[in-house]
Amino acid sequence: HKYGFEIPKNWKDCVRIDEENQNTLWQDSVRKEMKTVRPAFEIHNGAEEELIGYQHIQGQFVFDIKLGEDFRRKARYVALGNKTKTPPTLTYSSVVSRDSVRIALLAASLNKLDILVCDIEGAYLTAKCREKVYITAGPEFGSEQGKIMIVRMALYGLKSSGAAFRSKLAGVLHDLGFRPSYADPDVWLKANTKPDGTEYYEMVLCYVDDVMVISHEPSRTIEGIQATFKLKGDKAAPPDMYLGVTLEKKKNCQGVDCWTLSPAKYVAAAIDNVEKKIGKLPFTEKQSATPISSGYHPAEDVSAELNAEGLRYYQELIGVLRWAVEIGRLDILLEVALLSSHLALPRQGHLDQVYHIFSYLKYNGKRRVYLDPSYPNISEDRFAQYDWSDFYKYAEEAMPPNMPKPRGKAMSTHCFVDSDHAGDKVTRRSQTGILIFCNTAPIIAYSKRQNSVETSTYGSELVAMRQAIELVKALRYKLRMFGIPVEGPADVFCDNESVFKNVSIPESVLSKKQHSISYHAAREAVAAGIVRIAKEDTRTNLSDLFTKMLGRIKRNELLDAFMY
Repeated sequence: HKYGFEIPKNWKDCVRIDEENQNTLWQDSVRKEMKTVRPAFEIHNGAEEELIGYQHIQGQFVFDIKLGEDFRRKARYVALGNKTKTPPTLTYSSVVSRDSVRIALLAASLNKLDILVCDIEGAYLTAKCREKVYITAGPEFGSEQGKIMIVRMALYGLKSSGAAFRSKLAGVLHDLGFRPSYADPDVWLKANTKPDGTEYYEMVLCYVDDVMVISHEPSRTIEGIQATFKLKGDKAAPPDMYLGVTLEKKKNCQGVDCWTLSPAKYVAAAIDNVEKKIGKLPFTEKQSATPISSGYHPAEDVSAELNAEGLRYYQELIGVLRWAVEIGRLDILLEVALLSSHLALPRQGHLDQVYHIFSYLKYNGKRRVYLDPSYPNISEDRFAQYDWSDFYKYAEEAMPPNMPKPRGKAMSTHCFVDSDHAGDKVTRRSQTGILIFCNTAPIIAYSKRQNSVETSTYGSELVAMRQAIELVKALRYKLRMFGIPVEGPADVFCDNESVFKNVSIPESVLSKKQHSISYHAAREAVAAGIVRIAKEDTRTNLSDLFTKMLGRIKRNELLDAFMY
């Protein structure tokens, strides 16, 4: 079952379910799919032995429910490509990363650009098949049942189909004048100019067959894509759903237009699925004020180990929660990260806490992320200026030699970093928490256990500082490779006095030599003008959300600073 509807496994199930529901929705989806997929096959009139070098494969239907399309029934005919031998060079295919999508939406608001999204119909079937395979037609082929069919187009399920379609789409975008970014090959750029003379980069983002175009006139690019591919519904529209997240343009409290991310529909459907399987979630609204029960530590759990079925279900639910974090529920990032470290050997207590997170989402479901293009108001008095020439004379920020010329309005970068020293009660490893903003839009949220065991709070905080600076460098590289001007050094806010002084004051001396790599890496970044460090009060350090189990009041105070 999915979203409350039974999912068929074969044609007989389609007929039975439709008869029970007194409609033909599943059968219609199969007929529609066969009409789309049939041109991918060519009948072989000779003997099967003549197909030298070809592999015989099987096909089957996969059924699904599309949440964002009014629960549309979907049938997909796929090849069992897992049984074929295919060179890896023919199979690799990438998709746009989530932080690239957030940056692009922020750039659209910042430069006042329009957005259109489209879905390419039968995407894989538009590209030539890169493998030599054939099937024996089944009953879904009607009168052609039993015939030998050579697969000529990139059939869904084949290992090479994703790469074949991506190559064809890349060729179309090249012909339209776009070039892939080196920072993310699924973000395509083309220099453009508004009617008022403002220069910017038009962007096309590709997630398999989901295409997003950002431009002052996106319909022209859509028309270029439509000249080669058929679009679902024969149209493109402003985005309302993308990769499972609801997109909506809203105004912030200053009246500035912002794109917002809300995973509410995805989360609601996930909660509904869990309650259909286990019944009502076993936690009340009062108990669900925080994602995990107060005082609970996953590493200390000694409850019974889950059986094979429980293990599979636990891993499935963690996957659902991790995607919810990816598309906007940053408020459960720490708890999901801690429970994810027990995927190999989960216990009943861990599963109970997963249910607790779902209860929290059920009763606290109104959080959304604003990709606010407004520039933050940060006092320059918080940052001291020092001469670093005696320590790192030649330090400077490395600029990508092949970056495009910057166009459009600049973005500033800001980072909060924290560490929970020896937070894991068993291994004594510390948890790093990092939150990075472009302007006032949260772009990267990070929560992960450190690889080493640090003997002091200073050590864990210094390691976290180095990790934060590495992420900041990567983000600034990506912005520059997207053609976005980067404004000044990144502001990094840290609540540890010793780390703040060691990293930001040139004459500050390191006393623990085992930390020298993190120490010099952070100081050199400051000397090069990549970052500048400010002391942040622990009470207002936003990255505390990603290192410590906080109470309801404290959590909400910090969340209200960047989620609404």
